[in-house]
Amino acid sequence: MAAFSLLQVPSWRRVLALSLFCLLLATALRAEADQKFMIAAANPLAAEAGRDMLARGGSAVDAAIATQMVLTLVEPQSSGIGGGAFLLYFDSETKELETFDGRETAPAAVTETHFLKSDGSRKKFYEAVVGGGSVGVPGVVALLAKAHQDHGKLPWKDLFEPAIKLAEEGFLISQRLHYLLDRDKYLKTKAAAATYFYNVDGTAKLEGTRLKNPALAATFKKIAEGGAGAFYYGEIAKAIVETVRGDNQNPGLLTLEDMTNYNAIKRKPVCAPYRTHHVCGMGPPTSGGITLLQALRILETWDMPTINPGSAEAIDLIAQASALAFADRGKYLGDGDFIDIPIKGLLSEEYLGARAKLAKPGESPLPFQAGTPVKKQGSLGLDNAIELPSTSHFSILDSMGNAVSMTTSVENVFGSRLMAGGFILNNQLTDFSFSPTSEDGPVANRIEPNKRPRSSMSPTMVFDGDGNLEMIIGSPGGSRIIGYVLKTIIASLDWNMDMQTAIAMPHFINRNGSLDLEADTPLADLQPELEAMGHDVKVRTLNSGLHGIRITDSGLDGGADPRREGVVLSGSAE
Repeated sequence: MAAFSLLQVPSWRRVLALSLFCLLLATALRAEADQKFMIAAANPLAAEAGRDMLARGGSAVDAAIATQMVLTLVEPQSSGIGGGAFLLYFDSETKELETFDGRETAPAAVTETHFLKSDGSRKKFYEAVVGGGSVGVPGVVALLAKAHQDHGKLPWKDLFEPAIKLAEEGFLISQRLHYLLDRDKYLKTKAAAATYFYNVDGTAKLEGTRLKNPALAATFKKIAEGGAGAFYYGEIAKAIVETVRGDNQNPGLLTLEDMTNYNAIKRKPVCAPYRTHHVCGMGPPTSGGITLLQALRILETWDMPTINPGSAEAIDLIAQASALAFADRGKYLGDGDFIDIPIKGLLSEEYLGARAKLAKPGESPLPFQAGTPVKKQGSLGLDNAIELPSTSHFSILDSMGNAVSMTTSVENVFGSRLMAGGFILNNQLTDFSFSPTSEDGPVANRIEPNKRPRSSMSPTMVFDGDGNLEMIIGSPGGSRIIGYVLKTIIASLDWNMDMQTAIAMPHFINRNGSLDLEADTPLADLQPELEAMGHDVKVRTLNSGLHGIRITDSGLDGGADPRREGVVLSGSAE
């Protein structure tokens, strides 16, 4: 059949058809222009960079790249191109969810005794953290390049422009950054960091000081021009390796071959139903997705929507569900490329139904023992990794309805304290268990060559029963990330809180031990009641950094954690 053409139509009908076509086209263009986007990120300058890409018609992945580059500059204590990340990407057209693993890898030369002293005892945490011995191959740049290849719309080079400009012209040190610089005992012991962050007399540069970073601007320009290869080969890689191996306090084992062999990996998401919703997260090597899903599925045992959100009863139930999940986390979870993780068994309805029966509402039986998710399970020891919070999370929805949930980290505050090319290098190797074995057998999360350390990062998306995206959420916070995200999902889905209220709700965290209640909140007053239930209660500061977006029938609903300096920005694409 011949192709249809308006030229075959009589002239008056052609004019009418053209008029109708123009009207429909104008309507379609207006509708596309009216499409809303939103970004929630931990720093206003980073959020603005992401928003600008979205306003130019960029994808959620484009915005993620611009956001991360600026975070590398303005939030160096938390994340950057010297660290690693996990990213969830949702395609609104296909309704497919992809997950990208940009976790660091251990050098090929490490041994299982990497974190042991000559007498066989474990190193103290900061003995291991500070210096090159804790640095793994950074994965952020490779992850973002792979995601951009699949889902980017704007040119890769353009996405670096905001960060390059800020690095050259400088940004003002925030109150939070100054506070962390002022209290850190180790950063000033490293020459590059001391010169950049501190005055000649050793005092931290003051809040409001304009901080320029020409070295980082030069690094960004190289990556913008040369792609991820410019990071993993050549001058940048050489600077990273020389810095790690040349550290005079704690030299590392990283080589140029380790850098060039790095790959970001697309993995299968982990998903499970929660009441009428479907919750999806990142699978191993992070423990966040599986542990979060286990806790949610256990909580289905109780009618959470009818329970008072701020009550001791609610806290007790969520604490016990979390503790049950953390008991399994400590034994079974790590890098699935090195160990056999029984994911199907850990998330099975039968297994979690049996686990839920171990809980005793109103009478805490903590701590719980790990379960047996499969009949034939090798003997595994319990992990003793020390995972401290210094991470960032951002949630992005672009004008086409595509979404990114990305959690990104250098691990401890200012990572290893080493800088190369103007950016902080991670200390993610200390997320491995310091001891390779325990009395029960080898530890799943023991350090091995080229292995990825277990994480708790929990970038998450929630969908309705028809597969439509409902929520984008995640947080920093070390191993407490899982509890922060768990609380926020329940507050939103079960207690119908808006995103900002759910995020700001006081924290309560249990990792199969003490029950942490957020200090200076009404929950702290519940300590006596919860102790009467058998909980070992600790009232403490719980500094999350939750950033989330909820898609509702009435529009987009965003939230930024008031415990940090993040913002929510929205708008319409050009």
